[in-house]
Amino acid sequence: MAWGYLMIAGLLECGWAIGLKYTEGFTKVVPSVLTVAAMGVSFWMLSLAMRSIPIGTAYAIWTGIGAVGVAILGMILFGESRDILRILCLGLIVAGIVGLKLVSASQGSA
Repeated sequence: MAWGYLMIAGLLECGWAIGLKYTEGFTKVVPSVLTVAAMGVSFWMLSLAMRSIPIGTAYAIWTGIGAVGVAILGMILFGESRDILRILCLGLIVAGIVGLKLVSASQGSA
């Protein structure tokens, strides 16, 4: 269950990070409320995951999901660079996330 919480927390991190762009400095009410709500739920889910997943692993995976997700959404929504080196670097982050999950699973923290 902890890994599910962590995945949801990471996806919500993507949501609130992208939401920040739409708040326009928290001057737009609806995007601001949705962004703050996503932040709160993301942190709450992360805290639930950290009950059984080591803090370093949980935090690294949470930020990794957020970084990769926001970079991909930036490419899709805002026309950000799709340079091959950028994509390769995102692949390295994904490899790190997978590696941390595998190492954590092999150490019995699931």
